[in-house]
Amino acid sequence: MTGDDCAMRRWRGPEGPGEGHCLGVLPMLSVYDIRCGVTGRDYGPAGAPPAHQVILGRSGGYLRRVNGVETFADVTGALVTAAGDEMQVAHPLGGGDTYTVVQWDGDVEVRLPAGELRVPDAADLAHRALVAACRAGIDGFELADRVEGLMLALLPVAPDGPGAARPATRTAHRKLVGQAAAALHCDGYTLSLDGLAAEVNASAPHLSRVFREVTGESVTAYRNRLRIRAVLADLSDGATNLRTLAARYGFADQSHLNRVIRRHLGSAPSDLRLVLQGGRRSRNRA
Repeated sequence: MTGDDCAMRRWRGPEGPGEGHCLGVLPMLSVYDIRCGVTGRDYGPAGAPPAHQVILGRSGGYLRRVNGVETFADVTGALVTAAGDEMQVAHPLGGGDTYTVVQWDGDVEVRLPAGELRVPDAADLAHRALVAACRAGIDGFELADRVEGLMLALLPVAPDGPGAARPATRTAHRKLVGQAAAALHCDGYTLSLDGLAAEVNASAPHLSRVFREVTGESVTAYRNRLRIRAVLADLSDGATNLRTLAARYGFADQSHLNRVIRRHLGSAPSDLRLVLQGGRRSRNRA
């Protein structure tokens, strides 16, 4: 993989405002860094992905409609699409979302099930480390190894959600969870459970039960996951002041931030910063 290889490989996704940069290239695979510039509550025109691809969020949140099914997309989920799938997006929270697209032109080594997938903490960290390594410069062997490892980390362990609920009920539950996730993004991840339930016109017990059924985790765990990934995004972008990040994302203090990140990822934020910045010298920003 060389800079020239990347320069020759153009992003083949939906056209529109924003930026798309090639991060890495293999003969039948490309990795892209995308920043969306679209804003607004209305859905844009439908587009069809040109190839099999996996889309992983790094920051932000938006509405996504794939083959007629709407979900709220953020950093906790991945989307696996095939050529010909119809996709539209809307940005009720504003633009600036960043995400990574892994796109294949041929056979896929590790084939993930089509549709929405949850992204475990280990897979999210592998995703961000892949981006950092590509920016720092890696060869084709390491790129292939990292992409394969990321895909293996994304393989679901068990089917998502309960099997007994009727389709209409499952749809209503997914919609409620999407509304709750959007409300958390708007509030900076600081809403209490009661406050979040009020925002989506549900009781706290009902929201808690439905949220766990749909996502497999509690609202509290989900909120912590969002906050951690927001911190990781800022660290990837060069932030160094952990006290500032703790205050920005609703942690009680820097020690609380350290404990939560260690519990989820097994490493201190200072150690993760080296991984996420790919050995680059940090810019003094937060």
